Amino acid sequence: MHKIDDYISKIIYKVLSDNKAKDIIKINLEKKSSIADFMIICSGTSNRHVISLSNYLIETLKKENLNTLNVEGKRNGDWVLVDAGDVIIHLFRSEVREYYGLEKMWAEEEINSYIK
Repeated sequence: MHKIDDYISKIIYKVLSDNKAKDIIKINLEKKSSIADFMIICSGTSNRHVISLSNYLIETLKKENLNTLNVEGKRNGDWVLVDAGDVIIHLFRSEVREYYGLEKMWAEEEINSYIK
């Protein structure tokens, strides 16, 4: 993992944890995909919470001059994907997260139950 990745992951973790995201995990993708170096997945308690988490995250990334490349799913708030280049962040309502099962798809031993 690159030094910038550690910096970005700490910023993302702080924003998500400060705003009460649930079950934050980080998955290392370096050897699995060229789309990003890692993926962060978390849950919000409702559609409004997921949308709020994405707003806080996007605002913070912009303040840190880390431009988001793409944001999807923000309209209804079941899930939101924030593509920040080397980092992809998935924000889900718990039921939707369970349905998609991204942790099982992308990770085995690489899951970190929290980021520090």
